[in-house]
Amino acid sequence: MTKRLIVTADDFGRSVPVNEAVEDAHVNGILTSASLMMTEAAVDDAVARARRLPELGVGLHVTLVDGIPALPPAQVSALIGPDGRFGRDLVRLGARIYLDRSVQDQVRAEMRAQFELYAATGLPLAHVDFHHHYHQHPTVFDLVLELAVEYGATGIRVPWEPPLRSFAARGDRLGVRLWNGLFHWRRCARMRAKARAAGLTVNDRSFGVNDSGAMDYAKVASFLDHLPDGLSEIYSHPATRHWEVRPMPPHYHVAEEYRALVEPANVTRVKDRGIQLVNFSQAAEQA
Repeated sequence: MTKRLIVTADDFGRSVPVNEAVEDAHVNGILTSASLMMTEAAVDDAVARARRLPELGVGLHVTLVDGIPALPPAQVSALIGPDGRFGRDLVRLGARIYLDRSVQDQVRAEMRAQFELYAATGLPLAHVDFHHHYHQHPTVFDLVLELAVEYGATGIRVPWEPPLRSFAARGDRLGVRLWNGLFHWRRCARMRAKARAAGLTVNDRSFGVNDSGAMDYAKVASFLDHLPDGLSEIYSHPATRHWEVRPMPPHYHVAEEYRALVEPANVTRVKDRGIQLVNFSQAAEQA
């Protein structure tokens, strides 16, 4: 088998520093994909960059938490707080989505609005994923899978990180890696099976789940060194510098994540280990 790797930048469009990192890491580094947030401040700049990067696999980074809705507040009242933004209480929102059909209707409408905004850019829809991996919620996943097929997405991320392989690469936090891997294993297996049945390409595994915000040079290098056969994904949140839009989590080191993707040693590492860099659309063509 071949080691195929999708390298994705999340939060494309959130700020110009993010967009700068995406473009440079794709042109001069190992980045193959970017996930676009349709309601953020720098989305127009991101779309302009994507149009001049035809080999960059751009997808939709659906946002239901910690972000800005596409629909007017009155149409998503169950999903937003007093400030008009999506909140960060993922568990409470998840319970409401699971139990209340009217909330499900708002989720479906909001996601459709974000898909429509993406379609209006004219960019091919290489993949779909979610801010904070919120499509791991079973109801949300079933709803978005319908939309992904309807709007012609090629693939969808399954955010499962194999715990033993992850530990072999990093050698730290075995308990955390085991817990996350085992806790999400069944639901991610369900996601993978449903997506494939719907004709979408899915990654076999994803690295970065346990090291989100801290995918620096050493971490990316270690995952490249331990990459198994099949279709893997490494994702991170690169930016050329921090920006003052909203407070960022203190453990997020976006500039280090950017440098990891353009580090010449990692570019060489990919070549030396026979890793084939692809995006979701290219992976689908090879299937």
